[in-house]
Order: sequence, then C-alpha cells, then structure tokens
Amino acid sequence: MIQSMTGYGKQELVIKNHSFTLEIKTLNSKQLDLGMRLHQSIKSFEMQLRSQVAKSLYRGKVDVTVFYTEGKGDQMPRINMEAGLHYYKELNKLSEVIGEEPQGGLMPLIVRMPEVFDTSEEEWTEKEWKQLEQGMQTALDRVVEFRKQEGEVLEADFRKRIETIVQLLDAVEEFEQERIVRIKEKVKTSLEQLGQDVQYDPNRLEQELIYYIEKLDVTEEKVRLKKHCDYFIEILDNEENAGKKLGFVLQEIGREINTLGSKANDASMQKIVVLMKDELEKIKEQMLNVL
Repeated sequence: MIQSMTGYGKQELVIKNHSFTLEIKTLNSKQLDLGMRLHQSIKSFEMQLRSQVAKSLYRGKVDVTVFYTEGKGDQMPRINMEAGLHYYKELNKLSEVIGEEPQGGLMPLIVRMPEVFDTSEEEWTEKEWKQLEQGMQTALDRVVEFRKQEGEVLEADFRKRIETIVQLLDAVEEFEQERIVRIKEKVKTSLEQLGQDVQYDPNRLEQELIYYIEKLDVTEEKVRLKKHCDYFIEILDNEENAGKKLGFVLQEIGREINTLGSKANDASMQKIVVLMKDELEKIKEQMLNVL
C-alpha cells in the first residue's frame, strides 16, 4: 500500500502543569525536510524529537510545532532564601561600617538583588520526557494514518488509469493490421502512378516493403509496455513507500508510449497514443506526492 506525503496529526498533553499541543503538517518533498518550532522549555530535547520524527515519516516536508500554555500559578517566581539571607547579612554589615541605616529598611534593597527571585524551570525527569515522547508518537501515528488514507485514494486512481492504458494498448492491434494493408496499397498505387515505363523487380519490391513494415512494427513496444504496466501494479500490491520506484517505472512506460507514437504512422493509432499520454501525465502529477 502506498502513502501520500500529505498528512496532519495533532496531540494535546499536560506536563509539569503546562499544556502542550503538538501539531505536525507534512507535504511532498524529494527528501526529509524537517522544521521544528519548540518552546524553550523543551529545546534540549530537539535532537531526540528529530530522530523520532525521522523514524516515522521518512520523507517529505515536515513542520513540527509545539504550542505551549503556562499552568496557573506554576510560573510564579520563588524566593531564593539562601540568596536573600546572604544579601541581608552583607547589607547589615555595610550599614554598621558606614553607620547609616538605608531609608525604608533593607528589604527594598534585598528584593532587587540578583537571583533573589528564582524563575528558572525545574529539570525534566525521565518520566516527564517519556510523556512528551509518547505524545509526539501519538501525533506521528495520526500523520501516518492520514497519509495511508490519502494513499488509498491515490492508489485507486493509479490502478484505474493503468488499466485504461492497457485497454488502449489492446485497441492498437485493430488499427495496426489496417495500417499495414494501407501502407502496401499506398506503395503499389504510387508505383502505378509512375507509369508503365518504370521497371522494377517485384521480389526486390517485396523485400523493401518487408523491411519498411518491420521498421514500423510495434510488437516489441506493445510487449514491453504491457510488462511495465503489470510491474507497476505488482509494486502497488507488494511494496510500501515505493514512490521513487514507481516513478522510475512510469518513465519506462512513457518511453514505450513515445516510441509507439513515433512508429504509428497512422492517425487512429496516434489518437490512442495521445490518450495514453494523457493518462500517464495524470499519474505522474499525483506521483509527486507519493511516499
């Protein structure tokens, strides 16, 4: 089963009394193009999160955003008692030395000193990191599920269009036989129009006709085109994440269709080739979004 590279996943969780919303959006890209916007409190986990995302999504343009909401009262500053007492003692000594008490007392001075109020985040525990990791995996699983659903739609469309190409290929045979008859008649008519004075060897003429018709023969192209179409369906049936491989097969299908068109020398066959090319181009457009 194939997957689309378009996907979306979201997960909300609460850690350390903070609310986190993990949002992942993906689009098509030749390689994994990963962008992450994280809150400062989890910046230290960026490399682990990048590795986790890469294991699940493989390829595509991936944007990961972590929205953050502070918990009520959780970010209120805490008083660093040790620092406060240190400044109190030092300021008292200074007052004794200069023999003057500060106006309004020592407290207004102490609260302005560095590190008296501690607003730093507590370090994350292993359990809290696991919560974040599990939340990210849930969001990633939802992206993968989204991609699979989109892939089912694409796969059904590919099968239908490949089937149409094969049906058009079957229709070539009828016009192919008629074309050979017309070519022979055209050559004979041209010779007759030249008049009775033109002498030619009938055996040599027959040889030249055979050579000419063989150059216009499309049997090999038909066989190869059918095999490429069958192989395309075989990959859809048996392989995952085969977008690049399917793209290579489409190139081979296109090559055979082009050769078929160049050898056609017949308006009806050319119309069939145009219809084949139309189906092929529609597959190629969608294939750009296949993982």
